[in-house]
Formats: sequence, structure tokens, C-alpha cells
Amino acid sequence: MEAVEMNSVSLKRPHSEDDVASADEIKRQKILEKSKAGSDSGQSIETVTEQLKDIKSEMIPNDESEEQEEEDLGDSDEDGDPESFADMMKHGLTESDVGITKFVSSHKGFSGILKERYSDFVVHEIGKDGRVSHLDDFSVPVDDEVNFEDPSEETFTVLSDEDKQRLEELQLFKNKEASVAIEVIEDTKEKRTIIHQAVKSLFPGLETKTEDRDGKKYIIAYHAAGKKALANPRKHSWPKSRGSYCHFVLYKENKDTMDAINVLSKFLRVKPNIFSYMGTKDKRAITVQEIAVLRITAQRLAHLNKCLMNFKLGNFSYKNHPLKLGELQGNHFTVVLRNITGTDDQIEQAMHSLREIGFINYYGMQRFGTTAVPTYQIGRAILQNNWTEVMDLILKPRPGAEKGYLVKCREEWAKTKDPAAALKKLPVKSYQSYVWNNMVSKRIEEYGLRAVPGDLILKGATAVHIEEGDVDNYTIHDVVMPLPGFDVIYPKHKIGEAYKEMLVADNLDINNMRHKIRDYSLSGAYRKIIIRPQNVNWEVVAYDDPKIPLFTTDLDKLEGKPLPVLPMDGKFRALKMEFSLPPSTYATMAIREVLKMDTSIKNQTQLNTTWLR
Repeated sequence: MEAVEMNSVSLKRPHSEDDVASADEIKRQKILEKSKAGSDSGQSIETVTEQLKDIKSEMIPNDESEEQEEEDLGDSDEDGDPESFADMMKHGLTESDVGITKFVSSHKGFSGILKERYSDFVVHEIGKDGRVSHLDDFSVPVDDEVNFEDPSEETFTVLSDEDKQRLEELQLFKNKEASVAIEVIEDTKEKRTIIHQAVKSLFPGLETKTEDRDGKKYIIAYHAAGKKALANPRKHSWPKSRGSYCHFVLYKENKDTMDAINVLSKFLRVKPNIFSYMGTKDKRAITVQEIAVLRITAQRLAHLNKCLMNFKLGNFSYKNHPLKLGELQGNHFTVVLRNITGTDDQIEQAMHSLREIGFINYYGMQRFGTTAVPTYQIGRAILQNNWTEVMDLILKPRPGAEKGYLVKCREEWAKTKDPAAALKKLPVKSYQSYVWNNMVSKRIEEYGLRAVPGDLILKGATAVHIEEGDVDNYTIHDVVMPLPGFDVIYPKHKIGEAYKEMLVADNLDINNMRHKIRDYSLSGAYRKIIIRPQNVNWEVVAYDDPKIPLFTTDLDKLEGKPLPVLPMDGKFRALKMEFSLPPSTYATMAIREVLKMDTSIKNQTQLNTTWLR
């Protein structure tokens, strides 16, 4: 099959990640100088760990700024200075840099803008039972058994801001006080009961008692179970007939999943690790997913709807189990591509091809970061045990928007002060993705869209080769390819040799991908080379105002907002598309196949010259 050439057309307006401040560059330079002092090419992981300990003051963010970031819930990720962003992106990656070079469809590409508004990209999680998660119910379940922990509305207002501050400091062991006394101004049994309930409900780990002091009544709050109580909410007050986990649907706008969990845990005053979920979701999007939390009542969760912006919680239920990563069947996407240029025939051909053939199952650009140092280079250096290069790649000043893996590394360091834990946030598996992308491009170039002898298919959990006489029983949609790892079977054709050649060039042994640090060992896995989306639907709509929404969200429906009124003959056209994808596949790669374009921010920045003026 002939390789289809890439047409460079505009996909989306790039939105700036946080610009790198000059003060941070000076800090990183200091860190780099310290890390290189006395280092050599044989530097060990232990040495790296010690150096990270030595420089922790430079890497730990200011407590005040960290708290401000969490509390500033209303801010969206607005575009920064376009000129500085464009300058940074000159050093970024393109698709060809990470092995994304082929298309499988034959239609002519056209342009469109993805995520002109973050609400143009909506993701609904598909649970393991095949049910699509929707936010469509704010009601709170009623138990047969009355629970003292179920807070009334007055619970949230009976304590003053000063009381809450003192109780939070007590709960988190931020001061030396053994207890906090709250005077009961209106001394009635009912009032005292509400205060007891408020303290226990809002500050897990604290117990209360009533004392008389100088003729006045006080509620005394104190620790009953020490620091462990924060991670393990009280068991004795939870009804036995109720499931231990409150499951709910989280609707969020322009926040990633971990940011959302951190915000919820802060407002509930609990540890983030009592939350569980099946998968993480995009930031610049509207996403709907199921979350479970240990022994927090639906009443407390529902109250957050009055406190938080960009979040809504609903569809509450109590169950006996948490959620586990990877349990989901996939995600359903609703995507609007604005200001499209394709003709009706081009759009029909593109969408029919997406539905019937699918797209190459590349790892998308977000897997590889947005800076001048690709994440796969970090991963490769880790696998090579080249720790000096690892530190150099991480810490050296460089152009490019700094986000993703490096931020997660530093956040982990700030949170735990554990260098080993911080290093685990580094993207060793991004190198697997880089190799796989290159190999699947070669596979498509060599053999096209047909199954051939030597290809691999999965039978249960086992990969087997397609034999010559059996090839007609399989299609390209059955074929898988391995990610490089120590227990992977490699195909009996040219791609097997190509894998070996690529890893040898990087000084890695394809037959021994074990690493002395277990977390960095690459285990074998298989990945389909072509994904055919399910539930594919589309329509072209006209519009005049780029700021108006082109469809209603779950929240719009709950709040009774009417459908947008669109002109019959607007000056702009948009393609609204819906499709479902399995886990670990990238919607941007499906959209890339429709538009026939490079999805990298670098390419988008260069193409969107009008926006940058």
C-alpha cells in the first residue's frame, strides 16, 4: 500500500501552558550546577537520590502559592502571551519526531479548529458494564438507618470561619494544641448536638465532648485516634447496612482528574487516597466519570455543589467496593471541530472511513510532552542507567512550555520529600510509546491494511502468529503489535528485525528489558495497530457566533437550559462528531485521521498565524 502523505492544516488554536518564569530558570540553573558537581557518566541512582535531597529547598514550591493554586477554583486555563508561547513552541515536537507518520484513509484532508472552547470536547466514561456515565441526578439517597454523620444543612453554617480554621489546624496537627474549645452561645441541647455533628462530620479524626467552664458550656474537640484517623475515617459511626463507599458521578470542566481529587479532598478535609476511580480524564475538556470515596456521606459530597466552581457531583449511591484503575470499557467522545473547510463529500468520506476502517492506534502527542526535551529521551536514559543524563534532561533550562511529567515529578517531591517516589513519576514508558509509534508506522508502510503471515493476534491473553494458510481468517483489525518488554514475542517478519535494530541503536537489549529498579522494568504488552471506533455519528452545523455552544451538556440538561438556536445559513460550519474508544487510545489520533493533519502544538502554532497576531 502506498503511504498517504500528510497534509499540514490547522487543527486548533494552541493554548498556552504556564510560561516559565525567569526566577525558575535561575533556580534550575543552580540545581543543574549542583547536580553536575563531581558527577561522572557512571553516576548511580543512589547518587541522584542524594543530590535531590541536597537541593530540595530549590525544588519545593512555596506553601502559600501551592495553597492559592488549589483554592483558585474559578480560574480556567486561559491562553497566555501568544508571542512568547509561539516562540517556545518553535522548539517543540512534531508528529514525525515521535514516529507518527502514516494515515490509513484515502480521502482528502481539510482544516478545522479543535477545542476552540474547552466545552467543544466532552468525554463520558464507559464503565465495565458498558454503561455510559452521565450526570443526571442531584438527589441524595435516603437510608433506612439514621446516621449521626449525615449532616443537616445547618451543620455547614453553625461553625464560624475562625472555629473552622482552628479545627483544621488541630485536625492536621499544625499546632501544639491538644484540643479546641468552642463556646455554645445559645445553650440548648439541639444547638450542642448540631455543633457536635458539625465537628465530627467536617473534620474526620476529631471527637467531641461537652464541658462546663466558669458557668458556660463548651464543645471540646480533640484527637481520638491520632494521625491514622485522617487516612481511615471512623468506622464505628458508619451504619452497618450501608456500603462503605459512596460512588458518585463527577462532572468537571477544565480540570484534570487528580486536580479535581485534590480539590475535593481539601474541602472535605480528608486524604486524597480515600478516593478511587477507573481512569484519568483530560484537563481541557468537559468530562464525566465515576468516583468512589471511603465513608464520606452523599450529603457532604452534595454540599460541595454549592462551594465549588467547574465541578458538579451527583448520581450518588452506596456500594461495598472501591473503583480500580483500568476497570472501564472506554470513553465516549463528543467533539466539535469549528470553522471546517471540507466539502460535504469530503466530510462524508472522512467519517465513513473512520467508521469502517478506523485509525492507526498511535500514542498521541500528549504522551511525549510539550518541551524541547521529549519525554521518551528521559525514558531512554533511565533504561540505559545513565543517571547523569537523566538529571541533565530534567533540570537544565530549556525553551518550551513546562508541564506534564516534570511538574508531576516536582509535585511528588514537594508532597513526600521522597526522591525515589519523585523519580518514579518520570516517563520511562514514554520510550515504549516512542518505539511502538515508529514500529507501527513501519508495519503500515511495509504491509498496508491487510493481515499477513507472521502478524500477531491475541487468543485470550496469548499472542500467536498468523500462519500462511490461516491468513484469510483475519483482518487488520485483529492484528496486534508488542510494546518492547522482557516477555514479548516478536513477529516473524521484517518488523521483528526493525524492533531489534531500533533498540540496539539505543544501546538496549530487546531480550532483556529488565531493570535493576523494578519500577523501570518494561513488561511486555500488546496493542492493536488499528482501532475502529464504535457508535460513530456526525452532523455538520452552521453558526455565526464562535462563543455559543453547539450542543447541550449533562449540566445544561439538569439546569433546564434550552438547546442552542443555530442559523440555517451561518457564516461558519462545524463538524460535530461522536464516537466511543477503548482505554489507552487517543481521540486526537482519530481526529487526525479525519482531518489528515499534524496534531502537534508546534505545527498548530506555526499554522495559526492569524491567531498569534
